[in-house]
Amino acid sequence: MNEDILTRLDQLRSRDLPVHGGRTMAYVYDSGLEGVEELAAAAQARFAGVNGLDMTAFPSVVALENDIVARTAQLLGGDERTAGTFTSGGTESCLLAMVTAREHARRPRSTDGSLQVVLPSTAHAAFHKAAALFGMDVVVVPVNPATYQVNARDLAAAITNRTALVVVSAPSYAHGVIDPVEEVAHAAARRGVLCHVDACIGGWYLGHLRMAEDAPALPAFDLSLTGVTSLSVDLHKYGYTPKGASVLLFRDAELRRHGWFAHTGWPGYPVVSATLQGTKSAAPLAGAWAVLERIGTQGYIELSRRVHRATTALTKGISAIDGLRVLGRPEASLIAVASDDPTVDPFVVADEMRLRGWFLQPQPAFGPSPANLHLTVTAATAEEETVRLLLLELAQAVVRARALGPPHVDPELGSLASLLDPAALTQEEVSSLLSLAGLEDGDELPERRAPVLTVLQALPPALSERLLPEAIGRLYRAHDGR
Repeated sequence: MNEDILTRLDQLRSRDLPVHGGRTMAYVYDSGLEGVEELAAAAQARFAGVNGLDMTAFPSVVALENDIVARTAQLLGGDERTAGTFTSGGTESCLLAMVTAREHARRPRSTDGSLQVVLPSTAHAAFHKAAALFGMDVVVVPVNPATYQVNARDLAAAITNRTALVVVSAPSYAHGVIDPVEEVAHAAARRGVLCHVDACIGGWYLGHLRMAEDAPALPAFDLSLTGVTSLSVDLHKYGYTPKGASVLLFRDAELRRHGWFAHTGWPGYPVVSATLQGTKSAAPLAGAWAVLERIGTQGYIELSRRVHRATTALTKGISAIDGLRVLGRPEASLIAVASDDPTVDPFVVADEMRLRGWFLQPQPAFGPSPANLHLTVTAATAEEETVRLLLLELAQAVVRARALGPPHVDPELGSLASLLDPAALTQEEVSSLLSLAGLEDGDELPERRAPVLTVLQALPPALSERLLPEAIGRLYRAHDGR
């Protein structure tokens, strides 16, 4: 019976992208180190039944979290005052940073309207999600169209008496560049506003890379800077721990308390929680702790060096491919690749790569950023032969994409879209629009995604945001998947 169940799971997994080998360049992080995953699985199994909801019942949760937070704080500019929280991932860390800032701003200050968060246009979508959940307004500041970094003076100028938080990225996800954290943090401090550094994807990697003997020159970005009041860093990315594992660091425990929830006004047990979750498995916590212990500081420095070398080689190699160009100047392990040839569509290149076993993440055009492919370089990708094969496959995919040409979008679709009110669309109209985009009602996405992405990119953002949940919702149905 057990074997049949596991076989069924294996069959389902066979249709997924591979999580090892460095060919899936988004969503997964592979250290390539032998025995690390087995150790993590064993650690998680030992804590699978432990409930992190009540640390008084399970003091092991406190011990493990304290150890991880202390290690993270030491790496990223913390001191004896630094406090932190272990979370389920980067989105939860960002949400908690936002709600903490909201509560911190509510008490000493009265405003003439909703509290605001000021952030660059390249800030992660998690902050927009947090603003929607917590009733805050978002003030978006454009970035430099060549570097994709925000100007510190522009961000500072957007601060008002309603601003609860300023956000900067180290690095931004889309382009892998680091915002001017020091300048922004100083400006926020002068105005008495909190400043959060989103180092979810880069903090662990950059923190260790700068410790290497041959480290590149990197700008300061962490809690050592005056004015940085919180910082988020994911361990399940370049810490190579099991998902989900992230740490949210605060300047001190006094700031952290604003994000905690406590309630005794009911007949049940007293509730106190530092995260959005109530009941939560301690398995990811134990898995993360075990992997951090196993790899250690020197191990992470070496992994970061390998990733840096591979990122440098890929950036140079991609720039040499006819029809491609790298956006901005990547300072971390993320590369955004656009086309400088109108006959080469990045989405078609993505299809060609995926059909040959490589996943490069498509990113639609937004503001000054053209349609591009996003590459997350991990230690598994850093193998010299993997880098060589990736560049070879990419060059060949460009040739095939040029021969196929860009997807065609009916001009009438754009005209029609501009007349539609997304909030007033009926289900029939939604279905018709999705069909025009190439998404028929079914359980699977089309093999080639370029036409769909091209249509969605051409629609007004509000309309795309109305259609996307409907498209994804079609994949989730309450029926027996067998």
